[in-house]
Amino acid sequence: MTTMLASDLPLPRIGRGKVRDIYGVGDDRVLLVTTDRISAFDVVMAETIPMKGAVLTQISAFWFNELEGAVPHHMISADADEIIGELPSLGDHRTDILGRAMLCHRTTVFPVECVIRGYLSGSAWKEYAQQGTLAGEKLPPSLVESAKLEPAIFSPATKAETGHDENITIARMREVVGDEVAYTLESMTRAVYRLGEKLARDQGIIIADTKFEFGRDQDGRIILIDEVMTPDSSRFWAADAYKPGQPQPSFDKQPLRDYLDAERRAGRWNGDAPPPPLPASVVDATSKRYLEAYRRVTGTELII
Repeated sequence: MTTMLASDLPLPRIGRGKVRDIYGVGDDRVLLVTTDRISAFDVVMAETIPMKGAVLTQISAFWFNELEGAVPHHMISADADEIIGELPSLGDHRTDILGRAMLCHRTTVFPVECVIRGYLSGSAWKEYAQQGTLAGEKLPPSLVESAKLEPAIFSPATKAETGHDENITIARMREVVGDEVAYTLESMTRAVYRLGEKLARDQGIIIADTKFEFGRDQDGRIILIDEVMTPDSSRFWAADAYKPGQPQPSFDKQPLRDYLDAERRAGRWNGDAPPPPLPASVVDATSKRYLEAYRRVTGTELII
């Protein structure tokens, strides 16, 4: 499978994120193409990570299938041949979309990230360690890093086009989307996380935290969109190595982050674009992390 830095399909491109290219398909559908681009510390690398786009797309497809009947979602198909059957103009682009494209219902996206934290880690741990709060809300005293949070904490964030999303209070979320929508988004977030966290744990993975996006479809329903419980949107830990009171090794881009941290400490990178070139060993190690995440979550090897 060839790697992809950017896609070029015979459809109107209506958006480009750090990782995904978004194409319009009429008025009611979109095609999401997940490239092999990778970002760290809000900087997109020049190199691609082999299989990364397919891993993200196919893990999301796995979860959407598992969630069928539990919550409505936007996926129509993540199978290249089914997509070509719907969109014959992509017949000559099968290699480009193989494994990495998802045909979806189009929605009006709510401008909030729905973050849910089952464990105290990352930015949540930093805030708690300094102030005893998460997004300004008081947490119980004496919690340790990576502690399990019971119940899981819903902590929404603003969606940032560039840079980091910013944690907000639920009260602020209600001001942005309204009380009824805020209640629905939190309820759906908790329902998806409960199901996903249990299924992942059965496979030896702890989903420490994750973020979801939701939109309103053309029938007025609120549905789950974007990616779901992938290594890019979640913090995955190995259940058999979990030790509260310290950081946990994760199944994501940690080899890349470690390399960039070392370059920054050595004074060879200032943290801004352009990033330093990535050694082949870092690219390979990061690709293997993503493939291992897919294997752990789904219980199968990724075959494209």
